[in-house]
Amino acid sequence: MSGTGTLIGTAGEDAAVDWLRAEGYYICERNWRAGRYEIDIIAQRWDEVHFVEVKTRRSQGWIAPEQAVDATKIRALRRAATAYAARHRLSRYQLRFDLIAVETLPDGQRELRFVPDII
Repeated sequence: MSGTGTLIGTAGEDAAVDWLRAEGYYICERNWRAGRYEIDIIAQRWDEVHFVEVKTRRSQGWIAPEQAVDATKIRALRRAATAYAARHRLSRYQLRFDLIAVETLPDGQRELRFVPDII
């Protein structure tokens, strides 16, 4: 992603982080990488660690953000989460995989939808 796409994606991730914090999540990592795999946000709440994929789109686009998470993306998210869990010894935590769909409206406002347990 480059240019305007990067700005839209970063703004969407910032909005997702703000929402997660407001809901009581502690943000452990942002854009954590394991080789070619990346996790947008890793957050913790209670005894759960959440691996959060953020998909940001302009409203009235070709596809909704939720539709942008396919089988390939799910596999990559699992691989990255497995590496993170092994490095950080997360065996005592329940691991969750969530999506935050962000739509940027024409007036610049953002609409967020939290989709739990995408895997």
